[in-house]
Amino acid sequence: MAGYERILILKNEIESQVMSHVLDENNIPYVIKTYHDSAYNGIYQFQKGWGHIEAPIEFKEEILKLYNEVIDQ
Repeated sequence: MAGYERILILKNEIESQVMSHVLDENNIPYVIKTYHDSAYNGIYQFQKGWGHIEAPIEFKEEILKLYNEVIDQ
């Protein structure tokens, strides 16, 4: 998406679901992209992580703060 940048790497689907809920609650625009490729049966997810969050750069600090509060506690 135009104007969206990679903000952080997600480790698994649970992190994806939690962050999706948190970002929705805070009205932060985002896209979650998975690294799963059915042709390779998800092999890249073991190397790169489950996926990542993309969002406008002006939300980067807020997203990282929310991630640290919710996931990294």
